Amino acid sequence: MFCDKCKCLLFPKDGKLMCNKCGAEYAPGKKQHVIKHKGTDKEVPVMGELSGTLPTADIECSKCGNRTAYWVLRQTRAADEPETRIFRCTKCSHSWREY
Repeated sequence: MFCDKCKCLLFPKDGKLMCNKCGAEYAPGKKQHVIKHKGTDKEVPVMGELSGTLPTADIECSKCGNRTAYWVLRQTRAADEPETRIFRCTKCSHSWREY
């Protein structure tokens, strides 16, 4: 998430999102996502809406037929191999990958 005033990255501080450059404060969104660490019961809340930060592609979901999916690139193999594009459906959250 970025500051509306100076376009710098926002950081969580005292339950709010703060801009370190201009000092602007933003209240967290109504929806909060939680990330669970593998192997532990520790949960970390993620402030804000994640869906607005990821790029989307016009690709059909094989599970529900929706035509929009978020995507990220990950280097899943050796450095001299191309990266893997991982898609997640915007409707049903089904994930798949493209090599």
